[in-house]
Amino acid sequence: MSGLRVVPTWRHGQERLYVCLADGRNVAWYDREAARVNVLGEDWREDVLDALGPFLAGPVTVGPPPVPTPAELARLTLHPDDDLAPNRPGEALVIDLDRDPGPAHRLRPDPRRRALAAEQAVGEALDRLEGAGWHTLHSVPLPGGDRIHHLVIGPGGLFSVHALYARKQRVLVADPMVGVGRREPRPVLRWVRADADRASYALTAEVRPVLAVVGPAALDVTAPLRAVRVLREADLSGLARLGGVLKPADAEALHAMARDRHTWLQV
Repeated sequence: MSGLRVVPTWRHGQERLYVCLADGRNVAWYDREAARVNVLGEDWREDVLDALGPFLAGPVTVGPPPVPTPAELARLTLHPDDDLAPNRPGEALVIDLDRDPGPAHRLRPDPRRRALAAEQAVGEALDRLEGAGWHTLHSVPLPGGDRIHHLVIGPGGLFSVHALYARKQRVLVADPMVGVGRREPRPVLRWVRADADRASYALTAEVRPVLAVVGPAALDVTAPLRAVRVLREADLSGLARLGGVLKPADAEALHAMARDRHTWLQV
């Protein structure tokens, strides 16, 4: 791998050196105080260490980001207003439509209602994974008015899932562009990857991006995708077959961290 760059930054009063891909995604960071290099994927290990070589001082520990300890989680006594776990699929859209339902008669359907239908369909599919040791948080708010439609945590790792309404329409995926029906293609996969990257930063763990397409008449992917899954909502159950990434205790710890609204304030 080439093109990695090192970007210094400050977080919670401590300096970190982030290792980024050409498109800006973080793949690792060096915590000087802890003398530890946290790598989000084992495939990047050697390239990350080469990039950080001039900055390393003395021996360092290299590995995946550590999950929060029980002591760290014990101080997370959540006020109900800060707990994201009760959020319904499409929570933000539900609130927006309640406040401003729009005109009673429209020439075209309100796009918010289609977006809500998509998030609800995807949310229902993901909630059915609960019995297999998975947790799903819906409508996770991010600074700037953005949000992650669904954050899924379980044995197979962490996934940021973006729902896309495409009922009875053809969907054409040409990374990063996604075209639905006759509408102009948009760089949806770029947005999906950005959401996952922000989640990785907040949770200090690898979060993989997923685009969940709801009800398409056809779904065509023209070329191999870069670090993103594109699935029909009916195929999301396949995530339950993934494993070997997180132990149950680690999944629980990350879920406890992710459900706290404060976790997302600095991303």
